[in-house]
Amino acid sequence: MYKVGLTGGIGCGKSTVSDLFKQYSIPVIDADEISHALVTPNSSALQKISTYFGQDCLTASGHLNRSHLREIIFNNALKKTQLEAIMHPLIFAEIDKQVQQSNASYCIISIPLLIETNMQSSVDHILVVDCPETEQIKRVQLRDELTTSQVQAIIRSQVSREQRIAEANSIIDNQLNNDQLVQQVHDLHLKFMEEAA
Repeated sequence: MYKVGLTGGIGCGKSTVSDLFKQYSIPVIDADEISHALVTPNSSALQKISTYFGQDCLTASGHLNRSHLREIIFNNALKKTQLEAIMHPLIFAEIDKQVQQSNASYCIISIPLLIETNMQSSVDHILVVDCPETEQIKRVQLRDELTTSQVQAIIRSQVSREQRIAEANSIIDNQLNNDQLVQQVHDLHLKFMEEAA
């Protein structure tokens, strides 16, 4: 199974690109979706998080209080590392499981923190979705209703745009119009089919 690691900074359009690959019946394994599924109420991952970070990380209904946890980890590198130590092995184990279950010629593995977690070697091809930081800020503010400084803090917590581009095997420029985006995905789909053969 040929594995394409799809990554990019917050607000660059990874989900949009993933949806375009799905139109070719290509399986998309999404690390964010896996992460959400792992922290359902009473799950072992959520129990570990609440033990380490405190009961304030849970809502009254027993769900993960994401905004509270986000505040904790963005202001404390040690706690961010601890959260990653809990979640990353579980996420990557589930990614492996889904890869094994797929019989497509290639798959897209969407991992926003592919480079930050030093997991480049877990994929065959690194595909970066890229756009300028001003565009990232605008998109995230529209989507998540965060302040400019909150979005900038998230961007600073990720690897730099330059570092991401340096690691890329292919780059999708997502500041162009939709037709151009569709064409870029089409061309890459043909390329990945060829490389997977």
